[in-house]
Amino acid sequence: MRAIRFVSLLLLVTLLSGCGYNQIQSKDEGVKAAWSEVLNQYQRRADLVPNLVNTVKGYATHEEEVFTKVTEARAKVGQINLSADDLSDENKMKAFQQAQGELSSALSRLMAVSENYPQLKADGLFQNLQAQLEGTENRVTVARNRYIQVIQDYNTYIRSFPTNLTAMLFGYKTKANFSVENEKQISTAPTVDFSKPAQPPQQQPQPAH
Repeated sequence: MRAIRFVSLLLLVTLLSGCGYNQIQSKDEGVKAAWSEVLNQYQRRADLVPNLVNTVKGYATHEEEVFTKVTEARAKVGQINLSADDLSDENKMKAFQQAQGELSSALSRLMAVSENYPQLKADGLFQNLQAQLEGTENRVTVARNRYIQVIQDYNTYIRSFPTNLTAMLFGYKTKANFSVENEKQISTAPTVDFSKPAQPPQQQPQPAH
């Protein structure tokens, strides 16, 4: 009896291995790891926002609309929780992308404001935060590109015969990728469109204390 069970188990393991089950597991873990890194880098960026806003506020006291947009965009990002288990939901991925895109645009406008305030640009803290933001944006780009590659590999694999049969049997589905439109923007800073050209102030305000 035990021998029959052992042989049956051995046949089942061999069958699953031959149909790609182990590979699906491996690739699925790769997707989770890649997505975790994407989230880590986006969180790193979000964590920089309060200090950036407060530093710029110290000099650019009249840019309240810009500060509000950045703060609102950061809050919206924080409200969207897209875990690795939700990656099969295209709508959730689109909402995540949209929120991150809005924060990118708001941050671009915040950084553009600094061009009108030489004292702000010369501030050591601001320069440090700016360097951290630039480094984080680069890490986001790398993490996103890695995720795109891993997802393409995963989706192609579970769609291929006979692996697709194993995937269907165990409930594995294709996962959402960044949209084509969004991919084109990965290495490009968002365009900031001002309705009116920004005018440099006649007097440079002193940092608030």
